[in-house]
Amino acid sequence: MTDLSFIRLSDLHNGEQAFIKSLGRGLGINSRLTSLGFTPGAPVIVLQNYGHGPLVISVRGSRIALGRGEAHKIAVQKAVE
Repeated sequence: MTDLSFIRLSDLHNGEQAFIKSLGRGLGINSRLTSLGFTPGAPVIVLQNYGHGPLVISVRGSRIALGRGEAHKIAVQKAVE
């Protein structure tokens, strides 16, 4: 990521909101994430991130559990509070 305002989804804390900016490289991961509703511009809320293990994310009205590796491949921009 070249823009410093983007961070990884895995770096957000419980309750933080952000917008998806880009997905990681790789056809398999992109297809999976897109089918789950993770598309650029979509708002997300971190429901659970304990710093290890899976994250629970709210996206497009659904609760999704993502592995930490998957979440690390998603670039987001924090929502302005």
